[in-house]
Amino acid sequence: MSDLYLRIVNTPVGKTAAQSLGLPAPVPLKRLKRTDQPFIEGDVLIGAANGGKAIAALGATLGASAATLHHASGSDRLNDSAKAGNKAQPMDLASEVSQKFSALIFDATGIRNPVELRALYDFFHPTIKKLGTNARVLVVGQNPASCRKAPQAAAQQALEGFVRSVGKEIGKKGATANLLWMAPGAEKQLDSSVRFFLSARSAYVSGQVVRVSKSEPASATNPVAPLSGKVALVTGASRGIGAAIAQTLARDGATVIGLDIPPALEELEKVTSAIKGKALACDITDDKAPKLIADFVEEHFGGVDLVIHNAGITRDKTLGNMPEHFWDMTIAVNLSAEELIDEELAKRELLRANGRIVCISSISGIAGNFGQTNYSTAKSGVIGYVEAMARQVKNGVTINAIAPGFIETQMTAAMPLTIREAGRRMNSLSQGGLPVDVAEAIAWYCSPASGGVNGNVVRVCGQSLIGK
Repeated sequence: MSDLYLRIVNTPVGKTAAQSLGLPAPVPLKRLKRTDQPFIEGDVLIGAANGGKAIAALGATLGASAATLHHASGSDRLNDSAKAGNKAQPMDLASEVSQKFSALIFDATGIRNPVELRALYDFFHPTIKKLGTNARVLVVGQNPASCRKAPQAAAQQALEGFVRSVGKEIGKKGATANLLWMAPGAEKQLDSSVRFFLSARSAYVSGQVVRVSKSEPASATNPVAPLSGKVALVTGASRGIGAAIAQTLARDGATVIGLDIPPALEELEKVTSAIKGKALACDITDDKAPKLIADFVEEHFGGVDLVIHNAGITRDKTLGNMPEHFWDMTIAVNLSAEELIDEELAKRELLRANGRIVCISSISGIAGNFGQTNYSTAKSGVIGYVEAMARQVKNGVTINAIAPGFIETQMTAAMPLTIREAGRRMNSLSQGGLPVDVAEAIAWYCSPASGGVNGNVVRVCGQSLIGK
């Protein structure tokens, strides 16, 4: 559904009215237009606290981009910024900065105690006001769980509060801020996530923390179609977010099996035929569903590489007024079915090596929601399932989750106007997301280069102002 307010407020009259009345003035987000689009362009500034372990890897990734790369200088706390490589030209932050930046990237892995957090101020204070619209801030730190000393763990944990706050300060520009927590020795696994968070693919992802661990190096892939040769199963694929996921994975080269309930078969076939995929009509709550799905996968493809658990329902009632079948059905579709399908595929060894499992949680599973005890229970359970399974998967398989916020779909279009408008504005970007925003995050998880991203829950919510 079109956001009329967003369109009006970006007209000359609308901008003036919003400013005079103190109303939010969201900036239209720039999303991916073509698959060969550079992941970052314009002037980019990179910096590092002394002792940074990621600066060379970050410099290598950015050095391969279409951006004009600068590295910070002018502060003794930022001397290691020069390790970004020969393509980065020094920029003295002690002098007045005139450039408008499309991205600010900072390696904070070398920060060992709270005093050394001053390096953040030295880098961002003179530059944060120079961010352009739809710009990116990306900080790389060390996972606090891997820190041996308490002062270092405190300083690295502090990065989360810093990044979340920065995201809320720059959101009015349509800009985002995110944090990568790198495990020791995982520098080579940063590339996929750096490219995603600096690109137009992450337009509606802000204030997020992603853990990146060590993994086996990914084999070379076609950068325009990184999922070529992969088979993807997408549940709930007939419309909305599910259809966008199917289309995005197919765009990236995957062959897609779209699954939905039998009454949605006609819509499902329109989606799958357009992307040269296959349609499978199935009620995932049926006792025979896991076997039926596994049989279909085995018969047609001999296995599957990507499993996207998108199917979901809401059956809203306050707990005291909720009939038992509302509870049972919501848990079955949103949580139990995912576990049973994965178990069947694993038992029959149909999920291939280096496979990807992605589950859909929700902001409701993090913050709770009035009248949604059943839905919030299920979606919170998804997070627990992903975190536990991440410790069990083998053969290069990863499992992660996406927690969407307010996404413009048929469901949100049916909301009362006041509730819909509140949902759109209750985030740092002051607007709803699109189904493709969820799909792009899933495509990042599914990339062969994302093997170090495992057990994460990323909110695609424009940094919701409620919840964690």
